[in-house]
Amino acid sequence: MHRRPTARAPLAAPALCIAVLVLTTACQAAARTQEDSRPPSAPTGVTAQAGSATSVHVMWEPASDDTAVTAYEVFRDGRRVTIVPGSRTMVDVDGLPPATTHRFTVTARDAAGNHSAHSAPATAATHAVSPDDRTPPTAPTAVRGTVEGARAVTLTWKPATDDIAVTAYDIYQEDHRVHSVTAPATTARLAALRPGTVYSFTVRARDAAENSSPDSVPVDLTTVPGPGDSVSTAPTALTATPSPGEITLIWTPPRTGAPVKEHQLYLNGEFATTIVWGGPPPTGPATYTFTVTEPPGTRYSVKLRARLPDGTWGDFSAQRTVAVR
Repeated sequence: MHRRPTARAPLAAPALCIAVLVLTTACQAAARTQEDSRPPSAPTGVTAQAGSATSVHVMWEPASDDTAVTAYEVFRDGRRVTIVPGSRTMVDVDGLPPATTHRFTVTARDAAGNHSAHSAPATAATHAVSPDDRTPPTAPTAVRGTVEGARAVTLTWKPATDDIAVTAYDIYQEDHRVHSVTAPATTARLAALRPGTVYSFTVRARDAAENSSPDSVPVDLTTVPGPGDSVSTAPTALTATPSPGEITLIWTPPRTGAPVKEHQLYLNGEFATTIVWGGPPPTGPATYTFTVTEPPGTRYSVKLRARLPDGTWGDFSAQRTVAVR
């Protein structure tokens, strides 16, 4: 008895094309990576500033590359201690012994794994610790800001006081530390910002025992719009006032050429609710009070954006952070 040979189904043309496309794309990517043999330039302008008895703040200017810098590697005394994404140009090196001196360098790396030469070294000495120091400094006062075009601002403030000594000032934007300077400096320049964007900065003082002051009064700054950018549509003059179990917001809606009928409220970075007026929307400052249920002392961050006449949502307001009473 003869058996017919089993016929094998041919590979479907679309599947074959997909396989070839994937293989071709992978080969092209590999070829591009292999062709990239040029390392990035070495980072410049490296500074190291002791912020406390156990930490040093390291900053540097961006390196350049023919493709893109994807990461920076930070070295302490010749040993790599951390890696940060290519979008960052600062880092805090923690866990250091008090009253010790350290040497820091930085290298840049691209997607092909090419490493730059080490930067020029920067040296910093951690502060001596005061074990019984549990008193935080006072908050910095008179914080002022100057916009420098589309991508930079400069902040100034009056010195804080401490029972021993203020060792550093930390600058926060939406509750994230974005910069530090060593006391007694009372000015900081922040670069690499986005054009036409609202920023809200606060400053905290810190001592050698890592005690941080309360936030300063925030300063709101809007960078200059870039070519083709539209005027900011963010609500302005936002204030947040806590009372037992409640937070009251007051703000000025953006000028859109028509009444603003809706706002979105974001709480701790997440959408919370849409504020819709039961009657005609306010023509001047708007007020909204909402209930909070967390225990007293809990911190809340709030920001708003308005629905524009074309139905889209506008720019976010500056953020405010308050603690419930």
